[in-house]
Amino acid sequence: MKIHIANGRLIDPAHDIDQQRDLFVANGKIVGIGSAPDGFSATRHIDATGKIICPGLVDLAARLREPGFEYLATLESEMEAAMAGGVTSLAIPPDTDPPLDEPGLVEMLCYRAKKLNRAHVYPVGALTERLEGKRLSEMAELVDAGCVAFSQANTPIVDTQVLFCALQYAATFGYRVWLQPIAPRFGHEGVAHDGEVATRLGLPGIPTAAETIALFTYIELARLTGAKLHITRLSSAEGLALVRAAKAEGLDITCDVSINHLHLSDMDIGYFNAHCRLNPPLRSQRDRDALQAALATGDIDALCSNHSPIDDDAKQVPFSEAEPGATGIELLLPLALKWGRSHKLSLLETLRRVTINPARIIGSKAGQLSLGARADICVFDAEGETTVTRERLRSQGKNTPFLGHNLPGKVCYTVVEGKVMYAEP
Repeated sequence: MKIHIANGRLIDPAHDIDQQRDLFVANGKIVGIGSAPDGFSATRHIDATGKIICPGLVDLAARLREPGFEYLATLESEMEAAMAGGVTSLAIPPDTDPPLDEPGLVEMLCYRAKKLNRAHVYPVGALTERLEGKRLSEMAELVDAGCVAFSQANTPIVDTQVLFCALQYAATFGYRVWLQPIAPRFGHEGVAHDGEVATRLGLPGIPTAAETIALFTYIELARLTGAKLHITRLSSAEGLALVRAAKAEGLDITCDVSINHLHLSDMDIGYFNAHCRLNPPLRSQRDRDALQAALATGDIDALCSNHSPIDDDAKQVPFSEAEPGATGIELLLPLALKWGRSHKLSLLETLRRVTINPARIIGSKAGQLSLGARADICVFDAEGETTVTRERLRSQGKNTPFLGHNLPGKVCYTVVEGKVMYAEP
């Protein structure tokens, strides 16, 4: 298929481009920017007048629930949600059932995703066998199968010696390790941020120190081993300060924040709103404001959805019994735009956090519009509006704190490898 996307405002943060330009696609690649190549004859025209043309979004954390949790969601449902959200590349955490600790599982996931011909999948392999924190996984074989990094997902390693060996091994081969800062056996029975809200509601708390203690350990081990470290889902101002200092020291560390922690605080729990039962927990307004500012300054590298579809039964229970997590892949763009507007950032700078920055963390060439690049494209209306309702969400999971909200921006088209996979109804 040959596509001509005309009359749009093309924004490509990877090359600092923000201009009125047409885009030309053929054979799954971008073959022209601004002007068509010789002999080009489009088979499909997309009028992007008044719209933004940008790279397809890259999400660093999207649980597609396969294999093992198909009753929560399927690859089909979550890929459709990704297309509706303009997300064309996804990093998949390893906490499936069984975990992504065997090459065959990774190959099967990649095959299933490729067969669906939707978003590109980048599996993150299990750092230890079955995520048990005892024996290292076969990292080299997992890389050959398609893994782009290694992680423990939400399961911390109790034995620091095992974590040290894992980082040492990963550093030897240049593998990046993604770790969520959770101190093992500290605050593990908590369900909300250890603050005034949790005290008032009688909820067991998770102190900020549960994040900072883990970060002290991770940073010190990265310093000792030279490992490439990505800190996932920062949630506190104190944790942010530690990462900022490590970066200033010159350690190879990147970090991200989720859309929920960027916009919400523990105050949003209200009267036990189970949609706000998240991991890590929503922290104070001070923490939220610090995370917003750090994403704007670049101290936080990327924004992710932390997409975790959960069935209604697991949320329609008392707050402390609810399963943590929220669906979010369809809200990544609107909530990025909402944040960017609140900080008076240009669209180019806003989109940088959900395109080229996360692509570089994955080690992918996604997230950019350049001649010869894979034609993964999002066309959206920045002045449009997305109303978050259960009926409009394509994800099988309807669990989000933003139900009923009107958010800025509306995806009009999603193109993956030169094929239109989503068009606004």
